[in-house]
Amino acid sequence: MLTSLSWICWTSPKSVLAQQLGSGLNGLGLFAFGLDWATISSYLGSPLASPWFATANVVGYVFVVYILTPICYWLNVFSAKTFPIYSQDLFSSTSQEYNISLIINNNFHFDTDAYSREGPLYISTFFSMTYGVGFASLAALVVHVALFHGRDIWEQSKSSFLEKTMDIHTKLMRKYKQVPELWFVIILIATITMGLSLFACEYYKDQLQLPWWGVLLACGIAFFFTLPIGIIATITNQAQAVTFLQDFKLDHYMKIPPRTMFMAQHSMVANRNHIPNICMDETSVWSCPSNRTFYAASVIWGLVSPRRIFGNLGTYQAINWFFLGGAVAPIIAWLATKAFPNQKWIRLINMPVLIGATGSMPPATAVNYTNWILLGFLSGFVVYRYKPDWWQRHNYVLSGAFDAGLAFMAVLIYFFLGMEEVSLNWWGNNLDRCPFASCPTAKGVVAGDGCPVF
Repeated sequence: MLTSLSWICWTSPKSVLAQQLGSGLNGLGLFAFGLDWATISSYLGSPLASPWFATANVVGYVFVVYILTPICYWLNVFSAKTFPIYSQDLFSSTSQEYNISLIINNNFHFDTDAYSREGPLYISTFFSMTYGVGFASLAALVVHVALFHGRDIWEQSKSSFLEKTMDIHTKLMRKYKQVPELWFVIILIATITMGLSLFACEYYKDQLQLPWWGVLLACGIAFFFTLPIGIIATITNQAQAVTFLQDFKLDHYMKIPPRTMFMAQHSMVANRNHIPNICMDETSVWSCPSNRTFYAASVIWGLVSPRRIFGNLGTYQAINWFFLGGAVAPIIAWLATKAFPNQKWIRLINMPVLIGATGSMPPATAVNYTNWILLGFLSGFVVYRYKPDWWQRHNYVLSGAFDAGLAFMAVLIYFFLGMEEVSLNWWGNNLDRCPFASCPTAKGVVAGDGCPVF
């Protein structure tokens, strides 16, 4: 219950529209809120650790969730009303869950004829919009970094090669033996260029259906985006694919020997645990939203192929126009800084973050974002307005205390209830109590699960 208090659903227990708007877990989460720290920090991290201007840019999610998605849904774009307004699942043309096994032949290959018989694959309105803004944010990322940080990157690169930059942390780290470049090259060769990836693609060609050059292309794309994403993450604390670099940043400030950090990183990768039978039961509390989203993405990009979803053979071809919009947006912001040089706040408009604010949705839901932004704004306003010195001293301690409290309670609940197989059945177990939030509203569509037929 504490995860999402969707009070609009409580006031309208029979209204599909109200529950689509009000559900914090399966709808747009209008005015929904949560009292669980995990709700706030599970996807976006601690709002106390982000700069206030970055929190303000994340408000861009309001445009996607409360303007773009509703308009597309109620205009029935891409047959939107046939499916839930928010879901990471895959659907057939009748709103039923798409049976992937029907389009895979006996050799576990994609069956083109079967796909033609079964019909195209559909996704929810919100899922399609998040893909669109994802495309836009990638284009915005490259253009924004080139316009706002291109000169800095060039100057910093020259200084790094000439070893002119020498801050106090770098000087202190000089006492340790550095990780040789050869170590990283060996890892690269062993796992990509001459190793398991290329071997698997060639030896298991029929099963994987990925040519060897596809692996190199994927690595090239990752290499290209690492620098601009890293810059955005450094400035705003909002980006993905820099976890490896975050470890080295922590190592740099905590003065951990680089070789020790290198070995620890690769030890963790080699010793990941596997938990059998988790996420298998749909009635279980372990819903694994991240895994479900990853599964849907693997079907879209790996099995059916993007050409049949977003390409010339797909239903969602128009979403590619988001690339153009994303590329143009940073140019407008950059021109605004030139036209109004005295308005310093304009430079704080970060289009990659503003456009890509919903990058974690799904699996994150509206209530995760609403709580994160509210706490970020509240803490920023109250503390900076009244007690800035206290905030600077205790901000990270307070955030760490919330994280520690959450972890401590999770361990207590597991040992005292989970291990004893004690379950608590009460009315609060029904989370946000919005059973109709996932119902379609197209005329004549029968969805089951108690959904009304319009």
